[in-house]
Amino acid sequence: MAEQAEDIDDIVDHPTGANSSVHDDEPSSASSKPKNAFAELMAPKRKAPASPESEKRPKDKAARWRGALVQYINNPSSFGSQVLRVTPNTVLIKDSFPKATVHLLLLPRSEKHYLLRPNEAFADPAFLAIVREEAASAAKLAAAELERLLGSFSVSNKPRLEATDYANRPPGRDYLKEIKVGMHAHPSMDHLHVHIISKDMHSPKVKHKKHYNSFNTEFFIPLVDYPLADDDVRRDVGFQNGNLSKDFKCWRCGKDFGNKFTQLKKHLEEEFEDWKKE
Repeated sequence: MAEQAEDIDDIVDHPTGANSSVHDDEPSSASSKPKNAFAELMAPKRKAPASPESEKRPKDKAARWRGALVQYINNPSSFGSQVLRVTPNTVLIKDSFPKATVHLLLLPRSEKHYLLRPNEAFADPAFLAIVREEAASAAKLAAAELERLLGSFSVSNKPRLEATDYANRPPGRDYLKEIKVGMHAHPSMDHLHVHIISKDMHSPKVKHKKHYNSFNTEFFIPLVDYPLADDDVRRDVGFQNGNLSKDFKCWRCGKDFGNKFTQLKKHLEEEFEDWKKE
């Protein structure tokens, strides 16, 4: 399955489709050991000769990756539990390579808009209103999932969890405040998509500067800020390229790590442990 992140550098030549399997972190190696019946059954099958139809598909890996989201828009039922919700206007999916504890993508289905860049698409106020409404609903789902995963660690959530009167439970921690909703200024993928992501950046899929800075600088534009004014500096390509190359700063405490990614990753682990206990 194609990755839903913003960086083709991480993509290996995965198959696409509902039954494909992604194991980009697992090395493959040849083995001389005899295979048992189960191993034979589970072994990858040889590829069938290319059909005339397959010859029409894009051969370039980058082109296939850039257009991968259309599969979810056109055939959401083919992707099982990766698709969380389908409405007449959007498809909500889990990001295949999440950059945080919770990372979802909201995919607009409007053919009039879904191949436009964010600044162009959101110049349509009616379309923007639809996306905002559905993104707000999706953010609530993301917050509920974050609470499900981390709520038991939170001091501020403890009274809610321990309440015996379910109907009158205290509100607990506001996990919706821990969710960001927005766009990358210059998306790498063809089809319009809104990121709905928890703040923590706690993920093995955060592997380099672009992964981190694309969510923690002004390269990430909150959906609520659209439409951008004509003179908004965030429209400028040079400005946004500069954001991607900035020094690393912790999203939580603001500590500057310069260009030391390994140190940042270690620090993010520590911050995650403290953040989830709040």
